[in-house]
Amino acid sequence: MLHLPTDRRTARLSNIFRLGIKELRSLLRDPMMMVLIVYTFTLSIYVAATAMPESLHNASIAIVDEDSSPLSARIVSSFYPPHFRTPALIPLTDVDPGMDSGRYTFVLDIPPNFQRDVLAGRAPSIQLNIDATRMSQAFTGNGYIQQIVSGEVNTFLQRHRAAPATPVDLVLRTRFNPNLEQTWFGSLMEIINNVTMLSIILTGAALIREREHGTIEHLLVMPVTPFEIMVSKVWSMGLVVVLAALVALVFVVQGALHVPIEGSILLFMLVATLHLFATTSMGIFLATVARSMPQFGMLLVLVLLPLQLLSGGTTPRESMPGVVRDIMLAAPTTHFVSASQAILYRGAGLDVVWPQCLAICVIGAVLFLASLTRFRQTISQMA
Repeated sequence: MLHLPTDRRTARLSNIFRLGIKELRSLLRDPMMMVLIVYTFTLSIYVAATAMPESLHNASIAIVDEDSSPLSARIVSSFYPPHFRTPALIPLTDVDPGMDSGRYTFVLDIPPNFQRDVLAGRAPSIQLNIDATRMSQAFTGNGYIQQIVSGEVNTFLQRHRAAPATPVDLVLRTRFNPNLEQTWFGSLMEIINNVTMLSIILTGAALIREREHGTIEHLLVMPVTPFEIMVSKVWSMGLVVVLAALVALVFVVQGALHVPIEGSILLFMLVATLHLFATTSMGIFLATVARSMPQFGMLLVLVLLPLQLLSGGTTPRESMPGVVRDIMLAAPTTHFVSASQAILYRGAGLDVVWPQCLAICVIGAVLFLASLTRFRQTISQMA
């Protein structure tokens, strides 16, 4: 009798392992899920990193040069890539049609006798037309164009380019991303967001797939417990996401995009594993609430958007209202994003990110117990 508890633990571990292998085999037989996994951790990361442009990149601009003077020619030649496309010289009659059709974001109208009025000190006006439907480019490009035009006019008047003297010499030192490369930020944040998204989708879809195929009833007549069924889904789907994230970090981020990783990849994988314990439990909970795959998809929209937008990955948490910051402390993604950014961007160690790891463990335990309770209720209703 003394050996029965040990035998029981061995049998339970064996059941969890075999049920997890069953989940992996079921996933391999689902081509759409396999395509989703491959796309999410390869092409999706590459596209998100390379398609994230600077604040002003290749903005389309047209210029109406009604002066045709050396000064207006200087202004026309001052707009060049990468911030602007080569300016299109158009007549005044093409301004409205060009902006209505969306061909030009900016149209600069240099009036007649512009150079003569500048030399005479009359302070002439230049009209700048902006397509404000392109919000980010319109806001940033407005400032760029004003600086460029003012710089060229001042240089023309002074006959030389003089650097303005400032009372304070500000020395800029950019850490962790010296060239301010958007690719470095976009690729790593895409991996962080995809770990959350895919873990919820895989575990939830695995449970709903068994319910739709009727295999959950087969499990109910087997000598397995709801705890064993749930843990098997957690470890198997979590393993898939961890391996996919590792491949993406090594081959896509470091290999294809040449993004340097400051910290320990092993530590990041450890934090991701803790995070997956929470998100896979969340996926099972959502799957017990939803009755079909379309309902599960609708729940994903309601859950994933706040998790990704309010966790600090897209917008710094300091810029959010205090109520939102406090509420999002209950989300595992908030602590995962904070720890991941510290590790991958700033090379932080466990001595720095242990509070986030502890918070993820606590939140994960609560989600796991809530999901297990809900899962047992669902199974008892089916039985």
